[in-house]
Amino acid sequence: MNVSRTLRYIFAAALLIFSAAPLQAAQSNRNTYDIIIAGGGTGGISAAIQAANMGASVLVVEPSTWIGGQATAAGVSTMDDMSRQKSGIYLDFITRIKDYYDARGKSMGTCYWGSRSIAFEPHIGQEAFVSMINEARRRGTLDFLMNSNITSVKKKNSRISGVTVKTSSNKREYKCKILIDATEYGDILPLTKTPYRLGNTTSGFFNKEAMIQDITWVAIMRKYPGGVPEHLKPTTPLPGYELAKRNYESYVTSDGFNFRNTYPVATPVNFITHNSYRGLPDSSNPYNYDADKDNRMHITKTSVNWGNDYPGAYSWNGRRGLPVMYLEDKNLRRQIEHDALIKTLHFIYYVQNELGEDWSVADDEYRNRILPEAAQGLPYEWQEIVRRMPVIPYVRESRRIIGEHTLTSHEILRNSLSYRDGQTSHEFSDAIAIGGYILDLHGAAADGDIEWEFDERASSIITNRPRGPFQVPMNILIPQETDGLIAAEKNLSMSRLAAGALRLQPITMMTGQAAGALAAVSVRDGRMPREVHAMRVQWELLSSGVNLSLCNYSDVPPEHPVNKSVQIANMYGLVDANEYPHAPSYNIREFEDPVLAMAIIRGQDKGVFGVGDIITRGTAAEIIARGQKAVGAAAVKVLAGKSGDFVSRGDFVKAVCDAFPKLKDIDSTQSRLTFRIREHRNSEYAEILGRLGILDVYARDSEFYYGRPVTKGEAADVIVRACIASAGA
Repeated sequence: MNVSRTLRYIFAAALLIFSAAPLQAAQSNRNTYDIIIAGGGTGGISAAIQAANMGASVLVVEPSTWIGGQATAAGVSTMDDMSRQKSGIYLDFITRIKDYYDARGKSMGTCYWGSRSIAFEPHIGQEAFVSMINEARRRGTLDFLMNSNITSVKKKNSRISGVTVKTSSNKREYKCKILIDATEYGDILPLTKTPYRLGNTTSGFFNKEAMIQDITWVAIMRKYPGGVPEHLKPTTPLPGYELAKRNYESYVTSDGFNFRNTYPVATPVNFITHNSYRGLPDSSNPYNYDADKDNRMHITKTSVNWGNDYPGAYSWNGRRGLPVMYLEDKNLRRQIEHDALIKTLHFIYYVQNELGEDWSVADDEYRNRILPEAAQGLPYEWQEIVRRMPVIPYVRESRRIIGEHTLTSHEILRNSLSYRDGQTSHEFSDAIAIGGYILDLHGAAADGDIEWEFDERASSIITNRPRGPFQVPMNILIPQETDGLIAAEKNLSMSRLAAGALRLQPITMMTGQAAGALAAVSVRDGRMPREVHAMRVQWELLSSGVNLSLCNYSDVPPEHPVNKSVQIANMYGLVDANEYPHAPSYNIREFEDPVLAMAIIRGQDKGVFGVGDIITRGTAAEIIARGQKAVGAAAVKVLAGKSGDFVSRGDFVKAVCDAFPKLKDIDSTQSRLTFRIREHRNSEYAEILGRLGILDVYARDSEFYYGRPVTKGEAADVIVRACIASAGA
């Protein structure tokens, strides 16, 4: 490593640590925010950062004492990412963490039995989030109320107008224009009287016998080379240990199997294999390791998230999973989480007393002064353990809004096949995120638990498994009936099987970022979220470094000036490419897929857009007509004459103005032109579009050249920008 890179890593690591100042509480004299976000988990924090970056005032109300939700507060800091794509806030987040570990000569590839994985210690993830929050505060107001809950929601007709928040010391009312439900359970939905799904049933007249997935109370464990400290080595097992012992003997034993690079994994595994499944970097250990076969025995920190699913094999009244009443009944929720916590505490005792390992909870992660409700009544020696455990359980399934659209596993599969195996585009025009995961249900996966109304069965878990990365459409963030409400985290409008692929940390961060962008655009435009055109949100996300299209072109790399517009043109089918990618589909579960690797070598994963090709009048007219249709503008025929002739820039700008008459009414007096407009019969049109930023593709020119021909890349950029401006007028 060269000196400059070393200094960069050291600076990045120092910035990560020293910027992690305490979160700023809500201002005592402020009772109005543009956006209030319920829940400071992966989705809520991402929404808050995006919205604040766009200048909105934001208040986050988090029930626990930690931010980061499943990725940090719940201890699931091994990233479940099969998309092979990283962008936006998620990329920023893991880049900061990587710089931290790089500065210490440590790998993040410590989990899932392979060095290409991504893992981090929860407290380092927390610090990364805080550093991102502090940077966002320079652009907008971003306040927090920790250890607080929204207890009621105010509505005027069907529109959200504010909330009541209960803190540890008082209750207070806050006004807002947009409310985002990013809670781990979807707890805001009942307060807003918004219809929602839970399990395979719906609110109002739901079936109390319906089931949802297991939860897990994760533990972060580490090896103590000098022996486990006495205060972390309980002497008396908790009630129910004998049942737990038999359960754990089926997962991990001293003489269990090594991981054999095959799925499903042969169990019971040995302790080294167990630890390298959810292995974490260890800042306290000077030795560097990863999860490759030769290094697994050196792992000294791991998260316990395997045999301790609750109820798991214990079942619930003879069925796998949990009853939906876990979400609806707070008393039952407390009891279930208490039992889930005890099941994990049993594992700690099992490791120390049955396996004879010098491992216990890590003493450098969580230091909880306030015990969670789930720990009430535990003996003192076990309370010392719990104080060093994650502050919330890992909740895999929540309430889900009934939205403008409900995403199904069939749609995810079809979408993931875009540009694969000879197919063309199945992209969602309103895509706001890209994810990649299997349809993963932990319990409640029998035919009777699945939503048949969406033509899904238990067998669909395999038959509808995505064949590559897939998009998430914006309309599943928006409820059918409640204005001013946006869903984030796991609360989106989707089937249970679709939720099994969208519940993971990377995609909840991406959809959370989209929720924040939608909320900020809604506030800026003075429109309800359902009235905001997706293009306006997509542009903000693309400008924030998010990738949205599943189609890549060799002649339009990410740094190309028209890349954002080409991505939108792909999704709406505005411009025909010269050649589309034709990569084969692959097994999304395999990080090392030789078929995909060969396709990349051959360039099959990229098409050719023809960005520099000169277009004809007929092609330009077709592009404009498609743009009109995309934003609902009235069809107006333009560019009459010989369709095979090349179209000039002057004629093109006039045609765009004629096709989108709203552009002429937008006030652009405060804008400055980036080039000189000389007198010409089409100069008024060039000036209108120029002041609106629609002609920024020509910003490098000293003046606007009316007679030059229009290229395909220029046409794509101009028409997309015109559509976005027209949709906001």
